[in-house]
This record gives sequence, structure tokens and C-alpha cells, in this order.
Amino acid sequence: MKISIAADHAGFALKQKLADRLSKHGYEVADLGTTSEESTDYADYAAAVGRDVAQGRSDRGILVCSTGVGMSIAANKINGIRAALGTNPEEVRLTRAHNDANVLALGAKFIDEAAAGELVDIFLSTGFDGGRHARRVAKITQLEKQQADHE
Repeated sequence: MKISIAADHAGFALKQKLADRLSKHGYEVADLGTTSEESTDYADYAAAVGRDVAQGRSDRGILVCSTGVGMSIAANKINGIRAALGTNPEEVRLTRAHNDANVLALGAKFIDEAAAGELVDIFLSTGFDGGRHARRVAKITQLEKQQADHE
């Protein structure tokens, strides 16, 4: 499985640790930046990961900023992306199982390395349940199509 990962300056340190962890667990990792704690704009990194996932260059994406909120908002502007903020194990499991989330956003200010690693493990190991949830995810895709048709 190939994972695209990125962060802004506030998420840089945690992103580095998660990227190393993923590599050690055998994942192919595309690190899309940032490369330091110098101030950057989170939307640029969210877009890069979102495009990688939406265009099939990566299977899933992970984004890290201070709260995870800005990254998730920005990533969700890319058609085909279902980015979710992850704060606890059950929430992350359900967002994969019920929403088929393909990008996980984490808030470095509110989560430590061990907890972030656990959430990433759950995000990558949980499948989509399909069934009634597939109908709902299809409606999200239809909303994206309708929006694109009106632009």
C-alpha cells in the first residue's frame, strides 16, 4: 500500500515520525513535505496529498497540522477525497468502515506520537463495510459531480 503524507510547519515533527514508522512497517511512503518547521501554508500540502490519492498515485493519505481541521477542510476540496479528522480509535475505525475515508488528518497539538501511530494503524487496517454505507458514499460522489457540472 502506498501512502502519501504531508504536514505544515506545525505538524512537521509528527509527520517525520509517522513517515518513518510507516516505512518500517513496509508501506511505500510518498513524503510530500514540508521539510522543516519554517512557516508554510497547510492548504498547499493538503492539496498535494489529496491529488495523489484522488488520481490513484497513492492508496491513502495522511495529513498533519496543528489541529488537523485546516488540512481536512482543504483536502476535502479535491473531488474524490473524503478526509476525516481523527481524534480517537473508534472515530477513525468508523470513518473508514462507514465513510470510506481515504485521507486522515491529525492535529499535532492535541495528539502524541504513540496515539497518532495507533490512529494511523487503524486507518490503514480498517476496510470499508460497503452495504448501506456504499449508498451514502455514492451520494457524496454525486454531490461532487453536481458541483463540478455547475462550475
